[in-house]
Order: sequence, then C-alpha cells, then structure tokens
Amino acid sequence: MSKTMHTKLLSLLYSTITIILCLISQSQSKTHEDDTNALIEIKRAIDPNSVSQSSFLYSWNFTLDPCECTGSVFLGILCTLPLDNTSSRVTALDLDTIGYEGFLTPAIGNLTELTVLNLNNNKFRGPLPESLGNLRKLIRITMSSNFFTGTIPQGITQLKNLEHLDLSRNRLSGKIPEEITGLRSLTYLSLSRNGFAGRTPDLTGIWQLGTLDLSFNQFYGNLPILPIRLRRLYLSHNIFSGRLTPLKGLMHLKWLDISDNRLSGGITKDIFYLHGVVHLNVSYNRFTMIDPVKYSGDGPMLQVLEAQGNQLKGHLPLNLVTYRNLTSINFANNQFHGPIPEEYGPMLQGQWRRLLLDLNFLSGKLPLEFRHNNTKVTVGISNNCLVCPTSVAICRGAQRPVTECMGEQNL
Repeated sequence: MSKTMHTKLLSLLYSTITIILCLISQSQSKTHEDDTNALIEIKRAIDPNSVSQSSFLYSWNFTLDPCECTGSVFLGILCTLPLDNTSSRVTALDLDTIGYEGFLTPAIGNLTELTVLNLNNNKFRGPLPESLGNLRKLIRITMSSNFFTGTIPQGITQLKNLEHLDLSRNRLSGKIPEEITGLRSLTYLSLSRNGFAGRTPDLTGIWQLGTLDLSFNQFYGNLPILPIRLRRLYLSHNIFSGRLTPLKGLMHLKWLDISDNRLSGGITKDIFYLHGVVHLNVSYNRFTMIDPVKYSGDGPMLQVLEAQGNQLKGHLPLNLVTYRNLTSINFANNQFHGPIPEEYGPMLQGQWRRLLLDLNFLSGKLPLEFRHNNTKVTVGISNNCLVCPTSVAICRGAQRPVTECMGEQNL
C-alpha cells in the first residue's frame, strides 16, 4: 500500500471516529439550543461560495452537536465544559481569515456566554448589529480588515468586561460615542482606517487604556484629554488642530505618532520630558518651533525623531546631541537656517544612523565628519544653501539657487 493511500485511510478513519464520538456524546449533554441556532444563522448569513473546503465554517456540520465534537468538526468554536447535566455554551467564536463574504447576523447576540469574538481579515459587510450589546461577557472583539459600515452600535458601550476592541480597517463612520468612556476594563482600542469624524470625547474614563489608535480618520478639533496610562498613541492622518498641551502628562508613553494633522505652535520641552517615548513622529503639521531639553547622564529613551514637513524655524537644535539613545532624526522640508552645528559631526561617527536635513535653508561649510561620512549612515542635505563640493559624496544632491538663499537665510 502506498504512503499516500495509507495517509488518506488514516484521515478517513480519524474523521469517522470523531463523528461517532460526537453522535455518542449527543445522547448525554448538548449545546444550548439558543447557541446552536445562533451558529446556524451565522453560517446562513455568509455567502456559501466564500466557504472553501479548507475553511472553519465548512467544518460546521449541524447534524452533530457543536460543543460535544472534537477534532476537525466545528473549528473556530470554544465551549464551556459543564460538570453536571447543564447545556454547554459557546464562549469563543474565532473564525479563520479565509475571506468570508456576508453579513454579521443579529443572532450573534444570542451567544450570551461569548467572551471572544474574532472576525479579522474577512469580507463581512453591512452594519454591526445592535445585538452585540447582549454579549455582556465579551472580553475581546476583533473585527479589523472587513467592510463593515455604519456607526459604532450603542450596545458596545455597555460591554463593561471588554478589554480589547479592534474595529480598524473598515468603512465605519460617525462619531465616537461618549458612553465609550464607561468601558473601564478597556486596555486596547483601535478605530484606525475608517471614516470616523467629529471631535473626540474626553477619554480619561478609560483609565486602563494602554493603546489608542485613531489614525487615518477625519477627527478634528483639539487633541482629546487622554488616559494617563497610555503607552502607545496613534493619531496620525486626521485634522486635529491646536497645541500639544493635552499630551504633557502622559508619562507612560512609549510610541507617539501625531503626524499629518494641523497642529501648530511649538514642540516644547513638555514633549521631551516624556522620558519613556522611543518613537516620536510629529511630521506634516504646522509647528514653527522645536525645543528639546538638554540632558545629562542616560537621558530619555528616544530613538527616532520624525519632524519633517513642518514650518520649523531657527537653528538646528543643539541639545539633541545629549540624547544617548537617539539614532534617527528627520528635519527635512522645514525652514531651519544657519550652519549645521559642529557637534553634529561626531554623532555621525557615533550613534546616529540617519540624519535628514534636506529642503531647509542651512548655510555655511559642512562639519569635518560630514565630509568623510561613513557609508552606513544615511545623510540628506540637498536643497539647502550649504557650501557643499560635489567631490563629497553627500553633496551630490543639488543646493538651492542663490536667489532663494539670499532672502531666506535671515528667517
């Protein structure tokens, strides 16, 4: 007998034994009727043409009991295991990322013992059913990368046990419900890459929140008042305006991205006092000033500073050479003038691995280390007003015409 035939026979035998065990178990305890009916409706709301033979939903055989089966039947479902004769309940619905097309039926609200709902990376469309509010034991909702439309159901704001909510990469719209601040157990919230708009509510009530991602939407107005335990904050690609004041107390921040908004004023010392920030992106706003704190000793954790595409004026900030963990700086496309500080030179032979200064109005001669730059360090100095001989490798990008430099060096 060939090895392939032997494998197929073993697979067939395993499936047969699984079905027999399921049939035997049905004579004992069964899945709660409401849960079974809900699962039937969930599968019915999905286009059968999108249910491939290798998918979890294909394994849902309702001639068998959903919770009493093991092996390759009813994949994507977890249940309680009652010690008495009570019915089993579905506690997790974790579908595979196979590309299911269809709607999320309101019958989902009958799975009242559900703690995990994961529909990521499929093609669900239509509104999120209000009946999600019935699932009071939910801890985790992940529905990113689908085509859901409409607003956030009010019922979601009643899920007091919810710790993780990810609705990113859909086509949702409307405002963030103010009642969302009642989700006191929430530690992760992502609404990124949707069509949400409006002002964001005061979010300090979600005091355990560690990650907040509102990027790639149309939120506007001042930055919201934020929970103080935030570690990761993503607000890029919105229409936020005003100053950075609401950020100054977020001492637990590790990652801050507020790029591509309409924020103005200065990138002040308050931001650089956030010692734990590793990655800071303030690019493509309307900032006119940057004022890093001068540190001694180990200094802050900052490794990456992205500030291109603003209106930053004055001389390049000298205090950045005191940031011992800093490796990457992007000041391109601003209005800096004057010479490149001599203190920047040794940094190219030390910890700095990337320094982009293109499209400013810097003038004068290059520090010595710039003229003998290590090829492992990325340096950009084109489109300035520098004395930059083409024999120097980093000078091969053109400088500004003299006519542009004469009027701008005194900014």
